[in-house]
Amino acid sequence: MNFFQDRQIRRYCLFLLLFSLLLFCFGGCFCLYQTNTAKNIYLAHDQALASALLKQGVSETVVADALTSSSSTPEGTALLNKIGIGESSASWFFPYLNHFLPDSLLLWTLVSVCMILLLFLAAFLFFSRRRGLYLDAERIVRDYTDGDFSLHLPQNQEGELFRLFSAVEQLATILQSKNEAEARSKTFLKNTISDISHQLKTPLAALMMYQEILSDEPDNIQTVRTFSAKIGATLNRMERLILSMLQIARLDAGNIIFEKNSLRIADLVARSMADLTERARLEGKKLLTEGDSDMLLDCDPVWTVQAIGNILKNALDHTETGGIIRIFWERTPAMTKLVIQDDGSGIAPEDLHHIFKRFYRSSHSLDKEGVGLGLPLAKSIIEGQGGLISVQSAPGKGTAFTLSFLTKP
Repeated sequence: MNFFQDRQIRRYCLFLLLFSLLLFCFGGCFCLYQTNTAKNIYLAHDQALASALLKQGVSETVVADALTSSSSTPEGTALLNKIGIGESSASWFFPYLNHFLPDSLLLWTLVSVCMILLLFLAAFLFFSRRRGLYLDAERIVRDYTDGDFSLHLPQNQEGELFRLFSAVEQLATILQSKNEAEARSKTFLKNTISDISHQLKTPLAALMMYQEILSDEPDNIQTVRTFSAKIGATLNRMERLILSMLQIARLDAGNIIFEKNSLRIADLVARSMADLTERARLEGKKLLTEGDSDMLLDCDPVWTVQAIGNILKNALDHTETGGIIRIFWERTPAMTKLVIQDDGSGIAPEDLHHIFKRFYRSSHSLDKEGVGLGLPLAKSIIEGQGGLISVQSAPGKGTAFTLSFLTKP
């Protein structure tokens, strides 16, 4: 029975069993004591009766017959009733019973009191320990409701109570995870709003300045054209910034569901390069690809193309005229790797561990265009699909970004 899996209940039930056996033994001993006492009373009465008859001159034979007789006659019963000895006589009229009844009552009272005290002591200990468990559980559950999960309910024993504790502990774990998730969401929202507001301050200030200039010189066509173009560029930059921030926010919040398909890596790379080929030609840079044209990759094409494109843009930004950017891929028994390698300026050692942070701009690339969201967004996209992104670089020796995906069995 599940009821007896609780160790405290098992111990208490074992005590009740032992108590019952002890009570049975005491009852047997008391019966033996009563029998022995009754025998002594009966013997004392016979001795007194025999002595009285012999003292009256009655022969020993008659006395022996009287004491060993087991039958009664109406005459004998009438004689005893005549002297006041019968079934209706009170026990204190029998001199040999005067001490028997009080002694028996006293003994039984003492035994009963001891047994009752023992029973109540065991019950008190059992319920005291039980109450201690309830009070501890109540205090811990109250801490859970207050958000303190440092203490835990006991779960090191068997029984229905401890299964209840285990269920409450599981509920507390769920609540703790939910609270932590809510705290992370609040922190994330706070940081996101702070990042967006911080990054929009500069372009908004520029727009206000351009607007003032245009208001001061509305008839100067060249000024209007110049600052209208600057306003358009600033608005485009703000649009890219807000779009990138929203994408990162959705990725970090887990609101993006990647729709994976098996696609040729060559096609993914070609789509990623489509909007950058003309820029590379105008800047005098080369985009070279190398790899098995039939090799497949299980990924979300739209998001993966965007991630590869962001890394390619970063490579173009940090490669001088005449530079070469190589995109090649290979497959091992465990991984499928896509590498984007350039021979540009490289990344300083002190910046290498920060390039995937949002809005991070190295002191060596402040003259480059960008807001510092391309690489963080690429990292979120790749890792969101179960992949890994790593970088190897050295100043003056170029940079290599490696996108790794587990090989599909």
